[in-house]
Amino acid sequence: MCRNIKTLFNFDPPVTAAEIQAASLQFVRKISGFSKPSRANEASFLAAVDDIAEISTRLIHALETTAAPKNREEQAAKAKARAF
Repeated sequence: MCRNIKTLFNFDPPVTAAEIQAASLQFVRKISGFSKPSRANEASFLAAVDDIAEISTRLIHALETTAAPKNREEQAAKAKARAF
């Protein structure tokens, strides 16, 4: 499951809210052990995803670097090459 969690900081174009939400969902799935929670756990599961997304957004916007932003397409190509 965690293979879908990607580095989101210092990219051009910048990370989107949807990417942060997707990474947050993967994180909560991993730590909870549920890919889809039961109805009894759904509210807590979804609240955790939202909380993680909010915290991740704050973190990404607070981080600073002097490095040039990475190109998304180049990074995706490198990851694909490593997978083979």
